[in-house]
Amino acid sequence: MDRDDNQPPLVLLHGLTFDRRQWDPVRRELAAIDPARQVLALDLPGHGDAPRRSSYGMAEVADVVHEQVTGAGLAQPIVVGHSVGAVVATTYAARHPVRGVVNLDQILLPGPFGVAVRQAEPTLRGPDWRRVWDGMLAGMGIDTLPAEAREIVTTATDPRPDLLLGYWGEILRGSDEGIAAERTRDLRSLGERRIPYRWVTSSEPPPRYLAWLTDALPEVVVTVLPGSHFPHLAEPAAIARLLATGG
Repeated sequence: MDRDDNQPPLVLLHGLTFDRRQWDPVRRELAAIDPARQVLALDLPGHGDAPRRSSYGMAEVADVVHEQVTGAGLAQPIVVGHSVGAVVATTYAARHPVRGVVNLDQILLPGPFGVAVRQAEPTLRGPDWRRVWDGMLAGMGIDTLPAEAREIVTTATDPRPDLLLGYWGEILRGSDEGIAAERTRDLRSLGERRIPYRWVTSSEPPPRYLAWLTDALPEVVVTVLPGSHFPHLAEPAAIARLLATGG
């Protein structure tokens, strides 16, 4: 995404159970290197100060985000999403006007993660639900983060079973084939509209997934930034530079 003289606003979407405070380090960096940039960090529905909902389908969440974006007077933003926020950002971009999408460390297909979520559903619906979430956190590289970042991850969060079951609802209620078809439609819509899309991943992409992604969206830009599942917290200056130059 090339920089131009009319930089679009940035809309920042956090990951599941967290809130807009996750973007504080990136926003500080952006304020230093791109002070005129409009930046809106939102709480996703059910998170932070945002009201809870009875359901959290990706399309309905994306539409709620759009209401907040237009309510803030912003138009055609670059939508930046971390983890499940990147699924929301992708869904948003397929439904609403945008200038680009930045996906921070989120594979868009269920794959092995979907298998794990479906296997964990009985536990998620019982008193030991927290064990599932804590097990997932253990694999996110939190211990490698700087001290401030670890503090944000551990305090700017409110895990609840309604959030986990709600945001993972498409996995629990749908099929891998159905989700893949929907994601393919979304990405091809972006390609037809020539919407730039960058995926920042913490590890080398699985070849089969990368083949699917580039088939659906041939001009996708893939950036490997090894380390934690939280690249915006591990390397906020690098992510801010990427966003300041247009994504």
